[in-house]
This record gives sequence, structure tokens and C-alpha cells, in this order.
Amino acid sequence: MRATLRVALFCSPLRRYCAAESRRPLMANATPSNEPSSAGAGGVNDDGGPDFSLSAASSMERLFQDFRVQLEESGNIRERIRGVATEMEAALRVMHASILLVHQSVSVPEVLMKAKAQTDVLRDLYGRLAGILRECPGQYYRYHGDWRSETQNAVSLLSFVHWLESASLLTHVEAESKLGLDSSEFGMDTEDYLIGLCFMSNELPRYVVNRVTAGDYDCPRKVLNFLTELHSAFRMLNLRNDFLRKKFDGMKYDLRRVEEVYYDVKIRGLAPVGCIQDQGS
Repeated sequence: MRATLRVALFCSPLRRYCAAESRRPLMANATPSNEPSSAGAGGVNDDGGPDFSLSAASSMERLFQDFRVQLEESGNIRERIRGVATEMEAALRVMHASILLVHQSVSVPEVLMKAKAQTDVLRDLYGRLAGILRECPGQYYRYHGDWRSETQNAVSLLSFVHWLESASLLTHVEAESKLGLDSSEFGMDTEDYLIGLCFMSNELPRYVVNRVTAGDYDCPRKVLNFLTELHSAFRMLNLRNDFLRKKFDGMKYDLRRVEEVYYDVKIRGLAPVGCIQDQGS
């Protein structure tokens, strides 16, 4: 009796619940309007979670689009710089050809006049180069290699011309001034200046031999004094085992060749007496 009563009490609410559910309309495929749609940017992956592959691909595309723009801008600047550097190289060839006349019978003033004409051309070209670099501030050493060799050759030729005029060293500040460079904005790299001086020393032994052949027996003494001082000054630098060190090591051979010419002139008794005493002291 009690068991029958408990079953009846349990089944009565269950029947009412089932009857109510049978009268409710089916909403299996309905989607609440306030829930986010799966058609969003990320989508849904196979596990039912959000899929960020589309968003990541779009972000990566924008990133590399920026890279493409940067590379194109850098390439355009580099092409313009190389165009100016090509003109520099042409002007330096003309200047070098003019200076080579000093080894012949052409007078030094005439050689200097032709060389200085190209100095004005170089000044204008360096002005154009500085204008290009103003468009990309802080990027000097990024493009430095595109005109570095031209600067070294320019220092070599300018320092040789300066020595022909004054028998003294062309300083770093003077080299910048001749090329119209401003150290605060677009200056001359110190290493380029030093390499240019090493290049200049290569020209002096040939100059000494030709001057002695022309009867200028005092020239070896002057060049020897200058090269000795220059070589001693370079020895003050703590140079690494790089290109500058190799060029400096070559300077001692230039010095040795000039010494041989000087002592040959001295032994033959061709050097002026006063000059021999000066060199001996």
C-alpha cells in the first residue's frame, strides 16, 4: 500500500512535465539574436574554438607590406647615392690624370690649377650627396659604403696636391673644408681620411725618383722628412688587423724607397751641403 502511494506521488509530477514539454515548439535550430555569430573574423576551428588564422594572416600581410615599402625607399636612395658616386669617380679620374703630369715636365703651378678645377666639381657632388642624406637622418653609415672608396681617393689626391703646395700634411678639418663637408651634419669618416693618407704615401716614391731625374736633388730630403713624421704619427694609433692596418704596413716600404733614393743622392755628392747637415741633425 505504501509502495503504491510513493510510485503514484512520483509519477504524477513526471507526467505533468512530459505533457508540458510535448506542447513546447521545437527550437533546435534557432540561434539567439544576442549571441555572437560564428562568421566573425576568426571563425571556428575543428575543435569548436575560435580560429585566428585569418587574423594572423592579415597582420602578417600588413607587416611585410611595410617591409616592402621600406626596402623600396631604401633602394631608391641607394640608387641616387650611387649615381652621385659614379660622377665622383669620373671627376677623380680626371683629377688623377692631371696630377700625374707632375711626374713629367709640366710645371707644378699648372698641375695644381687643373687639379683644383676638379676640386670644385667634387665639392658640388658632395653637396648633392649631403642633400640626399638629409632625407634619411641618422642613416649615414647605412649608405656609407656606397661612396667610401671615392672619399679615400679624394683625400689621397687632395693631400698630395696640398703637399705640393706647402710640403705639409693636409689635416682632417682642411680635407672636409675643401670638399665642403660639415662635421656636424655630413662629415668625413676618420678612417677614410687615414686610408687616403696611406694612398697618398704610395705616390711619393715615384715623385722623388722623377724629381731627382729632373735635377731636383733636394726633393728626397723633403719627402723623407715628411714621410718619416707621418709614419711615426701613424705608429701612435692602435690599429686593428684590418684594411687600414694593411695600408699602414705598406707605408714603411714607401719610406724605405725614399730613403734609398736619398742616400744614393747623398753618396754621389749630389745633395746640397746645407741639406745634408739638416738631415743629419
